[in-house]
Amino acid sequence: QVQLVESGGGLVQAGDSLRLSCVVSGGTFSRYAMGWFRQVPGKERAFVNAISQTGRTTFYADSVKGRFTISRDNAKNTVYLQMNTLKPDDTAVYYCAAGTVADPHTQYDYWGQGTQVTVSS
Repeated sequence: QVQLVESGGGLVQAGDSLRLSCVVSGGTFSRYAMGWFRQVPGKERAFVNAISQTGRTTFYADSVKGRFTISRDNAKNTVYLQMNTLKPDDTAVYYCAAGTVADPHTQYDYWGQGTQVTVSS
C-alpha cells in the first residue's frame, strides 16, 4: 500500500516561515501528481496547491499565491510546501495527497495523516 507521511508543522508567529515535507513510500513516487490541502475544524477541506509528476505544472489557490511554493524531489520521494509570510488564517491541519492529475478538483487516491500548523498573531 502507498503511505504518505507529513512533517514540519509547528507553532509560529505571523510573518514567519515553515517548510512542510511529505514522504511517499510503497509506490512509485514519480507516477503521482501531488497536492497539498488544509482543513480547519468545522470547515471543509480546502485545496492549497498541486504539482505534476514532472514538476512542470503547478496550481495554487488564490489565498496562497505569492506566499506558498510547492516543489518535489523525485529522487527523495518527497514533496515540499514552503510557506512564507504566514498569517493566522493559515492555521490548519495540512495534508498531502497523491493522484493522477495535478488539479484542484481531481480525486486524489492516497492521503497522509496531516501535520498541524498554528500561526499566532
